[in-house]
Amino acid sequence: MHFKYKIGSFLIVLLLSTNRISAQEKSVQDIGSYDFQAAPAPEWTELMERTSGWFGADGIFTIPLDGVENQGDGEKETLFIFSDTYVGEVVNNVPKPGNVMVNNTTAWMKGLEPKKSAIDFEYNLDGDGKPTSYFVPNNINAKANEYFWLGDGFINHHKDNALYLFAYHVHKTGPNVFDFEQTNITLLKVDDPTKEGISTSTQIATDLGFVHPTEGRVYFGSGLFVNTKEANAPNPDGYVYIYGIMERQKSLIAARVLPENVENVDEWRFWNGREWVVQKEEVAEITNAVSNELSVTPTEDGNFLLTFTVLGLSDKVGIRVGTSPVGPFGEIHEVYTCPEYKEKGLFPYNAKAHYHLSKPGELLISYNTITLNFWEDIQKDASIYHPRFIKVKYK
Repeated sequence: MHFKYKIGSFLIVLLLSTNRISAQEKSVQDIGSYDFQAAPAPEWTELMERTSGWFGADGIFTIPLDGVENQGDGEKETLFIFSDTYVGEVVNNVPKPGNVMVNNTTAWMKGLEPKKSAIDFEYNLDGDGKPTSYFVPNNINAKANEYFWLGDGFINHHKDNALYLFAYHVHKTGPNVFDFEQTNITLLKVDDPTKEGISTSTQIATDLGFVHPTEGRVYFGSGLFVNTKEANAPNPDGYVYIYGIMERQKSLIAARVLPENVENVDEWRFWNGREWVVQKEEVAEITNAVSNELSVTPTEDGNFLLTFTVLGLSDKVGIRVGTSPVGPFGEIHEVYTCPEYKEKGLFPYNAKAHYHLSKPGELLISYNTITLNFWEDIQKDASIYHPRFIKVKYK
């Protein structure tokens, strides 16, 4: 559950943020507009409705295993990355006793059609054959009782097609579902990104997790845009753009690096609002009111769509239109109201687009849901905790 909100203060946060959001939007130049039309994508949501083994998770990212972000490739193989996941058996929508939660799992899909026969959900097993996480903190920054929450990732053509994933160090601070804290960030390298090889990785510790003097906790890895020729970017400049969040205003920030230098944070550069700089502490807000997980994807006419859950935790899926990978981004288009909040009291979060699974002129978007009394509710209703999907057409 990758966000940090006290639910009781959610409406207060919303009200306090309204003026800041409006003022910022008025300062952005007119960059044109699109007509957005959203509708549920039940065929994709049903792919996540399962009754045996993997039956619920959040933190969904999708990575083309050839590292190429082209649309319409029916032979494409996709890696799905999930974070906190429930494993067990479900009968009449109720998990049976003995179900367990692990902190990261995967799914592997062939093709672009959401067929249950085309996707395999996988989880790691320990020496006793019990479900366990693929990735557990084990580096110089690791502390006792920490676990990993996974961010976005990509296949690096400049590193022998290794998979790189961002992983956040997380520890619990209390008994409730929102009682946790994220601190450090590790870069995971998987040399063999296959079902058999995913459990073996190298952990590269970084200093990318820090507290900004005025904007609160900072994270990188919320979303990636691989702007390289090898990844089929429409106007490649050779860089990988790594997006992050500053917590106080849910502010979008960005860094970039050449893919061959991704392991060396000294080679990263951070956007300060005017130029790319060496010091990460100088990073500046690009826009705000976004979610801890998000996406930035190119359009056919040279713009970029920033997709997110408005304010990080709400029933609104938002899109801002930008003129470059670092903006400026315009006003929020609330393209979809997630019905789960009104119908079942579920809190939606972390909307993002899945570009290579989308069609031209359309975005396939996922979002997650959770409840305030999650630990109790999940044992009564397995359906509250799996990704939902919509499709948003734009023109």
